[in-house]
Amino acid sequence: MSLESKDTLRAKDILPFVVMCVGMFMALLDIQIVASSLQDIGGGLSAAQDQISWVQTSYLIAEICMIPLSGWLTRVFSTRWLFTFSAVGFTLSSLLCGMAWDISSMIVFRALQGLLGASMIPTVFTSSFHYFQGTRRVYAAAVIGTIASVAPTLGPVIGGWITDTLNWRWLFFINLLPGMLVAGLTPALVKIDQPDLSLLGDADYPGIILMATGLGSLQYVLEEGARWNWFDDTTISTFTVVAVVSGILFVIRSLTYAHPVMDLRALKNRNFLVGSILSFMTGVGIFATIFLTPLFLGYVRGYDAWQTGVAIVATGAASLVGVPVYIILAKRFDTRWLLMAGLAAFALSMWGFSGITHDWSGREMFWPQFIRGFPQVFAVAPAVTLGLGSLPPERLKYASGLFNMMRNLGGAIGIAMCATILNDRTNLHFARLADHLNASNFSMQETLVNLSEKFTVALGGDSLRGHDAAVKTLQSLTFREAQVQAFADAFFAIGVALAVAVLLTPLLKKVAAQPAQTMSEH
Repeated sequence: MSLESKDTLRAKDILPFVVMCVGMFMALLDIQIVASSLQDIGGGLSAAQDQISWVQTSYLIAEICMIPLSGWLTRVFSTRWLFTFSAVGFTLSSLLCGMAWDISSMIVFRALQGLLGASMIPTVFTSSFHYFQGTRRVYAAAVIGTIASVAPTLGPVIGGWITDTLNWRWLFFINLLPGMLVAGLTPALVKIDQPDLSLLGDADYPGIILMATGLGSLQYVLEEGARWNWFDDTTISTFTVVAVVSGILFVIRSLTYAHPVMDLRALKNRNFLVGSILSFMTGVGIFATIFLTPLFLGYVRGYDAWQTGVAIVATGAASLVGVPVYIILAKRFDTRWLLMAGLAAFALSMWGFSGITHDWSGREMFWPQFIRGFPQVFAVAPAVTLGLGSLPPERLKYASGLFNMMRNLGGAIGIAMCATILNDRTNLHFARLADHLNASNFSMQETLVNLSEKFTVALGGDSLRGHDAAVKTLQSLTFREAQVQAFADAFFAIGVALAVAVLLTPLLKKVAAQPAQTMSEH
């Protein structure tokens, strides 16, 4: 292949890649699109408070179980038909979600949506190595990195706007038109490989069952653990044992079976191993901050869905600004150092968030969010090219599922970690603050007197009720400050995780450009 053909962007490569990227964007967007609208969905379906979170949890569990299977499914059905089936299934299940009549039907349909749409994510990663060679991979990696970081970030923004403008059912109906377009265009445009149905005969079905059981149980523990005080709950303890035992058996099975469903042996490749760890760490950063920021704005600031979306849109905008900058720099500098710089800036933004106070609004959050959003493509794109790009083409399909699963698993663990920090540290900070609210604290006494006088006047001179109202107000203010300090602790913990990722980056080796080679040749 000539140098010109390697470096020139061609319509026959761009069009199918764009179509597939639309599908990937939808699948990633729907992870978080319900985040700022869960209360509206719960109200519309008459759901109990402890049931609402399963609208998001069921999607994540199904998706994280299916993503690792995508490599094997691609070999069986081909990239074209797997992506088509996935787009059709995602579109139909989106329609069912929008038509859900109670919380049980919504949970089932959301699980179907995550299960059927999951394959559209890793398939795009592997397809980019088929469509783009040489320096063109910089563009592909930048686009994929942007989608992987921006789509979950924009989820609460778009979801909040749709819910406030139309109603929550349109969170799912908006998938219908782009879903039908992707399902219709994929068979005509995507021509990468051929199906091999004979693989169904010697498939590792026990391995598939063990993997699905282990990942599903782990995801349940991570999602529900903080709410039920972790191992104090029998169900959480049971699912933890199931996850550990299934995981160990799956690893043994994958390393001893001739045709495993997931290529764990690819972890012997140092770049892929380090890249997968960095993908995990980046998942912690992206998903945990998406979890924390709307939560802070809702509980501490009292923002509604639309106000929250407006306040956090700076992250998505900054990510888009970072794309052309990354493309320019990636052509001139070693992407390993761009990756290190991106992770360092991400960690720096978390350090900025650790100084958060109760009066932070969109204005105070702008620069920390910008510093977080701008380098996200620097933190994601190089990990793709350095991690997956170091593997031979015949191993990409199986390895891509593992690589993408690591990012989602990092997000799940990051969210669970932050939920635990918020719960435990809020109680700790409240106890510490309460210890200082005693008779020897003259500032507190003065505040209490002023509040009592204010409420006494408002309550028609009833000094006893005025004093009680003042005490409750002081307690509420103390709890708010304890919450804010807990949020600061959570952001700091994410920063530490990303700082560790920065230290791992020098372990990556530079990847030499591989000769053009289609995956259909294998």
